[in-house]
Amino acid sequence: MKTDSPAQAAPFAGRKQSLIEDARRERSSGSSGSPGPSGGPRHGDCVVFEEKDGRVTLNVLFTLSGGKNAGFFKAGKIFETFEAKLLHIESRLGRKSKNSAADLEFFMRCEVHSSDLDVFINSLKRVADDVRSVPDEKVPWFPRQIKELDRCNMLITKFDPDMDQEHPGYSDPEYRKRRAFISELASRHKQGDPLPVVEYTAEEVSTWREVYRQLRSIYPHLACRQFLEALQQLEKECGYGEERIPQLREVSAFLGERTGFQLRPVSGLLSARDFLSSLAFRVFQCTQYIRHPSAPMHSPEPDCCHELLGHIPMLADKEFAQFSQEIGLASLGASEEDIEKLSTLYWFTVEFGLCKQNGAVKAYGAGLLSSYGELVYALSNQPEYRPFVPEECAVQPYQDQTYQPVYFVSESFEDAKLKLRRYSATIKRPFAVRYDPFTCSVEVLDQPKKIQNALSQMREELKTLHSALEKLSSS
Repeated sequence: MKTDSPAQAAPFAGRKQSLIEDARRERSSGSSGSPGPSGGPRHGDCVVFEEKDGRVTLNVLFTLSGGKNAGFFKAGKIFETFEAKLLHIESRLGRKSKNSAADLEFFMRCEVHSSDLDVFINSLKRVADDVRSVPDEKVPWFPRQIKELDRCNMLITKFDPDMDQEHPGYSDPEYRKRRAFISELASRHKQGDPLPVVEYTAEEVSTWREVYRQLRSIYPHLACRQFLEALQQLEKECGYGEERIPQLREVSAFLGERTGFQLRPVSGLLSARDFLSSLAFRVFQCTQYIRHPSAPMHSPEPDCCHELLGHIPMLADKEFAQFSQEIGLASLGASEEDIEKLSTLYWFTVEFGLCKQNGAVKAYGAGLLSSYGELVYALSNQPEYRPFVPEECAVQPYQDQTYQPVYFVSESFEDAKLKLRRYSATIKRPFAVRYDPFTCSVEVLDQPKKIQNALSQMREELKTLHSALEKLSSS
């Protein structure tokens, strides 16, 4: 599925801070999961993360309830009175009071005189609710156990039909109601629960049928070998075809037997950090709603056509599954700058990647394999091809509104994986991580003893392999 990163395009640059602060807002109750220290110097009840020349920089969160809409203008007056310099501002509908759409939450990063800080915060408390400062974390929180993926749920509303006027379903209240119902099933899901079953309508199946029929007709000529092999198995074992939309439960079981990946329902477009974190545990966050019937061959947001046709067949391949997981592992605890680069790498590989097979270029990216128009375009002579070099790919501007002008071509999945490993080694973290498939947990290797224990386990595994080789040689 798509992830929203703090992309290079200027109009979306503000979203970079959203991902950090949204996540921190949910986790501010404290977590021992962060391997590094967080927070900063305190001024009274406030946490600031920079102090220079008599001024402090801090993040402020506050809520304006339905009865205090005028409070926004009063809050602005307070910022003006105290000569607060605004560095970033954003708002969203309140989450605590779901019955009141009038509640708004505000995040502001600002700079004020250190001597005015306490009075400034107290003044805000007179016009707003739940006013508090939020620390900047030196090492961002990340899940250590698979159950903690319940906390990786930061949604981006960039392509939501309730807010995006360009969405095909924006003017269709029935479609928006149906999408909200299916999304709510996902939002209530907890790790380990049975995956929700959606009883799709005849209209939804009709949309799926048109998409499936169109794409299936061009896959044999344009899709990579691994995709075609997995799709045949999905048609045989999971009911893939024109007559029904596959359910996540059966597809997740199919993946689990082949690559250890499992599916998790998601309500919409996730933040890059939270989506990549799930890949580290071999969990793929998957939508269940379907695109609007007026535009069956295009969806501005991830939907079940994109997930089930684009992503699932590739996740059934062991090499590709490992490649996907390694992107996720590299993201754990990474800086926002590195998250941006990793999500761009994900975009140009897992979403829009091409590879060489038998002297021809084939598609393996889900964004291509779920889009008839771009799949044909990407394998025509129109776009520019570049060899997959992670350092170059990670900083290449990408396009999420139309076709890509540039595609990166890998020699093979194995080659892409080796290059990614070398690139990941350059990401600056004060620790390394190691995934334990037996406990579905991530071990943070930040002490010599932990590393020695890991090496000891590896030696035992190598002894087993060496013994097997000796038996084969003597037989």
